[in-house]
Amino acid sequence: MHQTTYTVAQRHYMQEALFEADQAAIIDEVPIGAVIVHDDQIIGRGHNLREHANDATLHAEVLAIEEACATLKSWRLEDCQLYVTIEPCLMCSGAIINARIPTVFYGAPDPKAGAVDSLYTTLTDSRLNHTVTVADGLYATEASQRLVSFFKAARKRRKAAKKAQRQAQTTTPESH
Repeated sequence: MHQTTYTVAQRHYMQEALFEADQAAIIDEVPIGAVIVHDDQIIGRGHNLREHANDATLHAEVLAIEEACATLKSWRLEDCQLYVTIEPCLMCSGAIINARIPTVFYGAPDPKAGAVDSLYTTLTDSRLNHTVTVADGLYATEASQRLVSFFKAARKRRKAAKKAQRQAQTTTPESH
């Protein structure tokens, strides 16, 4: 569901998710952030840590879910809302369903891996034992800009590294 107006509180929570995305970018992780809210309090936070831990499962949503479950001492997050900067992937959508999160707000779509609207409609699939109310587009431009900037800088770094490597190879005297 594309929602065009959001409450002050909803905007605040997505800004907190954007803050988490910024924390990921600072440590050269893909800038995706998530927060989980229960009774108007953030009880779980996460940002991507895949590169640092070499663990494919350390997505922002999964980390936020883990912290929220620990905070509530329950795997059921039935009275919570998840705010995430980018459309969740298939793994994260599965975690959202398994945690019974009833509402998800996400910023920008993910046309290559999104499993909420882009590639699949996992969260709203009525064949599953739990469905989720979804609102998209909250601070989508800001979330998307973070990703574009991150990947542009990463490509620039890779290009510079290749250039430096080529220069080193051409200036190194060959041994006979």
